[in-house]
Amino acid sequence: MQIAIGGLLQGSVFAIVALGFSLVFRVTGAINLSQGAFCILGALLTYSLEESFGWPVALAAAGAAAITALAGLAIGAAVFVPALFRLPMSSMLIMTVGLLTLLEGLALVVWGSQPYSLPSFSGEAPIRLLGANVGTQSFWIAGVTAAIIFGLWFLLMRTAAGKALRACAENPIAARLMGIDVPRVTLATFVLAAFIGGLGGIVVGPIMSLQFDSGRFFTIFGFIAVAIGGLGSFVGAVVGGLLLGVVEQLAAGYVSSLFANSLAFGLLLVVLLWRPNGLFASGLARRTDVREEHRIYPPIVRLQGRRAAILGVIALLALVALPSLISSVSVMSSLVITCILFIALLGLDILMGYTGQVSLGQAGFMAIGGYAAAILATRYGWSPLAGTIAGMLLSVACATVLSLFTMRLRGSYLALGTLAFGLLVDSFAVGLTDITGGPSGLVGVPSFSIGSLIFDTTTKMYYFLIALIVVLVLLLLGGVRSGFGRALQAVRTDQTAASALGINVARYKLIALSISAALASLAGSLYAFYFHFLSPDMVGTPLSLGLLAMLVLGGEGTLVGPLLGAALLTLLPTIIQPLAAYKTFATGALLVLAVRYLPGGVYGAIVHRFSRLVGARMAPATQAQVAGGMP
Repeated sequence: MQIAIGGLLQGSVFAIVALGFSLVFRVTGAINLSQGAFCILGALLTYSLEESFGWPVALAAAGAAAITALAGLAIGAAVFVPALFRLPMSSMLIMTVGLLTLLEGLALVVWGSQPYSLPSFSGEAPIRLLGANVGTQSFWIAGVTAAIIFGLWFLLMRTAAGKALRACAENPIAARLMGIDVPRVTLATFVLAAFIGGLGGIVVGPIMSLQFDSGRFFTIFGFIAVAIGGLGSFVGAVVGGLLLGVVEQLAAGYVSSLFANSLAFGLLLVVLLWRPNGLFASGLARRTDVREEHRIYPPIVRLQGRRAAILGVIALLALVALPSLISSVSVMSSLVITCILFIALLGLDILMGYTGQVSLGQAGFMAIGGYAAAILATRYGWSPLAGTIAGMLLSVACATVLSLFTMRLRGSYLALGTLAFGLLVDSFAVGLTDITGGPSGLVGVPSFSIGSLIFDTTTKMYYFLIALIVVLVLLLLGGVRSGFGRALQAVRTDQTAASALGINVARYKLIALSISAALASLAGSLYAFYFHFLSPDMVGTPLSLGLLAMLVLGGEGTLVGPLLGAALLTLLPTIIQPLAAYKTFATGALLVLAVRYLPGGVYGAIVHRFSRLVGARMAPATQAQVAGGMP
């Protein structure tokens, strides 16, 4: 009974976050992954108002919820709503990842990295209920959850604003023709979701440790809860949250707390395989034909021909000369890390940039490859090269199994499936202490070697990575410029049309996922061999989100563009040390700005500018040739 009550209370928290997800999705069709950040923002604001300014708890909670709603208003008006009517849903998903990272960075700058905890609203003494001890804060959580559910029902079913909101959810085009201000209703929905998230964080603050990145916890489990119940379904959000909470607590009580998350993520994958749209999706009345979900992807800017070859050679020579120009050990180490991450980004670019499949679990394959290679090398005496190849084969096998769950999924559900996979790998990396070393990680990993060649210094490793990257880029360039590459881009543009043209969409998606997994596994192995150590924190879900930011910032669908994103987010904090504290905030801000204003990334902006300059210089010569009668 104690475990069951604890599960229901934890599930109530998940349900609150899931309701915010459902509200935004039902009206806009977009997944707002920044929802969890509003939870931690509300909680930390309550702490500051109560502890620093001496406000009573009721006034502090009300003020924090109001400020959180105002933050939602500012973000929604400046970023979310303007982008919603211009970007495809996959880009909106990435933008909300940027918003989550930005808000986490803001919390880090304002509150630091230390944990906080709110005092209980009504004392610490527990109350005996049905043979179990229940903390008084639990009643606040249950009461606020019930109040939010009733408030949403009353708003949607009994008010004119609710009718307008339901009209926008059903058919935004018809709602606009009826005189409803769809952008304003959308903004109000986003603000209401932020307010709900803030309330959830406030009431749960006294029973958990609060840190700047705790919003990611709320986002992940709220997202899982709403996916289990059904995106857009308020009943599904509540049932999914409660079910997830109970499963987690039962697993922690009767199996192990280390594997509680694993069972929760496994439950999600089973639901996605059985009912991809969630348990309660069948009851949703949604018009997918008029929701403007099929927006055109932004054009990809690429440099081709002789200019691309010349600039590529120049860039390669510059990379080769870098070690002789850099004396800082930390900068050289950051260059090596940039190159390793770029290998993982090459695979992610094939999957996302060329095939259009959003992945939030790329670091999961890095973990599989890294741990497999490190364990084989340290405990079984395998050579690093053999261990790396074995890790790549294992990652491809896992990608094949994952495809059984995700092959029918598209858009946000596909991203959710890959996120669940990455989180599942995280849980096993932490829980299998006898194999992976648990949270402490694996130590004593040797340097990478090929036969008698041992890359045991930073410079040797750097030059090896440059040679490896050149080979990989040339191979992938040949592939994407062939019929195989054109098929991938057809899948990215329109899967239905590609299938009508005779393209086996499932097979090409599986191949793209396998390539992505193999390259991520290779990067994870090199990561372990370079650091001589590997822990779950090094290849966890935050790294997946970081890779996503690097890809979008550098430029999707370009192969070489992600190198710019990786270098920018890895080298800048190392070169400019005062920026290190602002790295998380800057990463989120750059990702949001790149999605919003640089659809081609930094690489696309450079190529566009370069092409304009070259075109402007060539134009007078062309005119002179024409005037002189030359062909």
